Amino acid sequence: MASLVPILTILSLGMAQAGAEELDFDIELEIGSTWQEKNKVQIPNDRDGDRFLLTDIAGSGPWASARINANWNIAGPHGVRLVLAPFSYEERGSLDSDVRFDGKTFEGGENLKASYRFNSWRLGYRYQYYDTNGWKLWVGATAKVRDAEIELRQNGVRASDDNIGVVPLLYLAGEYRFAERWLFQFDFDGLAGGPGRAIDLALKLGYEVNDRWQISAGYRGLEGGADTDDVYNFAWFNTALVSARYRF
Repeated sequence: MASLVPILTILSLGMAQAGAEELDFDIELEIGSTWQEKNKVQIPNDRDGDRFLLTDIAGSGPWASARINANWNIAGPHGVRLVLAPFSYEERGSLDSDVRFDGKTFEGGENLKASYRFNSWRLGYRYQYYDTNGWKLWVGATAKVRDAEIELRQNGVRASDDNIGVVPLLYLAGEYRFAERWLFQFDFDGLAGGPGRAIDLALKLGYEVNDRWQISAGYRGLEGGADTDDVYNFAWFNTALVSARYRF
């Protein structure tokens, strides 16, 4: 989470300059506690690999998490959005039986270190198509850069599998103002099909402190994975979050 501080500082400086030019920006820092509901892995995804649960080694958490959400309303209903969402953990545990992972064998019942990383960097376009009766709704598309790695270590034996790829996602978002300063908000990035799926859904209750500042609390769920010849990995994470948004 500390790694987000310099990024947030740079974005704030850039957007402050944009604000001086009367551009419409908002930036949100979201922090939370994340629990691992499931995380099933098999690498390689054939007879040379064994399927196992990272939850058996690492448990369910929680782990600290953070992200930055930024929006720039370019002109009228058109906007650009940026999401910086790093996440990782490192835990020790054991497995009930031997597991073959990425060409190495790890013994059951012995101490084992598991590292998991899933960083998500996104750039997207959104279009506001509805603004009536307290509701605002957006639709758009997102390009997500996935930076992922799973690593196991035991008694000098190490195996890891990393992956960087670009995934296209559908974007939906909305807010409903049910009182003068109170809002219900949701945002969704996701797509399913082919060898895998990706779902990122947040539900928030927001309070506008003033015209510039908003604080929120809510839930975010992340679920998805891939089933290919090389990799099988599906995970599900739940996050209890709070956030602060500043408008420029």
